Amino acid sequence: MSGVLINLLIQVISGAICGNVAAGAAKNIDLGTLGNTIAGAIGGGAGGQLLGMLIPLLANSTATPDIGSIVGQIAGGGVAGAVLTAIVGALKNRTA
Repeated sequence: MSGVLINLLIQVISGAICGNVAAGAAKNIDLGTLGNTIAGAIGGGAGGQLLGMLIPLLANSTATPDIGSIVGQIAGGGVAGAVLTAIVGALKNRTA
């Protein structure tokens, strides 16, 4: 597999997990399990790719298997997934 695809998978999975964790921690932003997973995965993928563009060290974590860059991929995808889940959940509750 190419390095970009592996990075994207790491970011999407960590975003989906952290989206569910964020919604579990704050019940007022909960979208349901599937909604939290989808919003977190989209946020993790998009935010992780954006972070990779801003910080070139994180862009090629599979080309140079470094635990620090892999942890950076997980953290970037996770935070972005949690943030997007919180934003979508807050907007949903505000309109309801």
